[in-house]
Amino acid sequence: MNLVSTIPSTTALFKKELEADLKTGFENIDNNNIIDSKCFNIKPMNEWMEDAKNRPIPNMLFSELWYENEICILFADTNLGKSILALQISNALSKGIAIEGFKMEVHSQKVLYFDFELSDKQAENRYSENYSNHYKFSPNLLRVEINPENEIPLKFNDFDSYLCVSLEASIVEYATKIVVIDNLTYLKSDTEKAKDALPLMKLLNSIKKKYNLSILVLAHTPKRDASKVLTKNDLSGSKMLMNFCDSCFAIGESAQETGLRYIKQIKQRNTELIYDTQNVIVCKIEKESNFLEFVFMGYENELDHLKPRNNEDQLNEILNLKKQGLPNTQIASTLGISEGTVRNKIKKSENL
Repeated sequence: MNLVSTIPSTTALFKKELEADLKTGFENIDNNNIIDSKCFNIKPMNEWMEDAKNRPIPNMLFSELWYENEICILFADTNLGKSILALQISNALSKGIAIEGFKMEVHSQKVLYFDFELSDKQAENRYSENYSNHYKFSPNLLRVEINPENEIPLKFNDFDSYLCVSLEASIVEYATKIVVIDNLTYLKSDTEKAKDALPLMKLLNSIKKKYNLSILVLAHTPKRDASKVLTKNDLSGSKMLMNFCDSCFAIGESAQETGLRYIKQIKQRNTELIYDTQNVIVCKIEKESNFLEFVFMGYENELDHLKPRNNEDQLNEILNLKKQGLPNTQIASTLGISEGTVRNKIKKSENL
């Protein structure tokens, strides 16, 4: 069989050169290694569709923001409540009771919560009334923290490697399908570089597929302009993290009042984009008795919760972007303002 007979619209000379290159390449490959490596699974597309039919449709874990068998990233600035919301989601999943205002399509199940942020005493303070009248969690919610007395075995080159292997071992030991990691920086010391971010996401994707896991990973956003809308570019670290996750949502701080937050959908694969700039989920962080939590308030426009901008600075940004040839709609999207605001400010500047 001609190796390139199926390649259309190719010159005879190019075909001959390509066939020679392919033949040389195949001659230099050890066939036994190919059989043993099994790097790819190759089947007709119809067979893939038949296999997929036999697998269940992913259920919602936290509304359309996080589904089963997804690696989901939750990011926000410091002290905006990432850990509060993540623990609240974990608690809901462990009890099989949806958070009010959000959807859940699974029964109660075991959740492994890797807490690399709080001490047990700090956690106790959040889920008690002045260290008494403690909240009762489900036995399904298992909290994990670093053992400070354990030394790194000699077979590991560094703590990062030891931590990742231990994480997988814990998942196997406790037979859990839902994993929450708080936070990302403890799995790899430097996620801001592509060379570190890529192996990390490959590891998480590998164990996700190996054990059919649903993984929620918490991450930070660097210091950002609170007058602009949240975007994927606000995730701290390489864009590789965003490329390799299945879904992502973020927490923003509302400028309207203290304790008010909004949740915005950043990336999705199992659904349409629902909770975007025009429809963010507004919540308030409250603690009525012994449980610190996000309380659902409703849906609003993100622009109504942004910090007011200096009018002169905003006008200069608009005019600079206009000089670059950007349309008003794109300028509005870039600056996190309405298209009408852009149009009005340009009109006013022309009348000055």
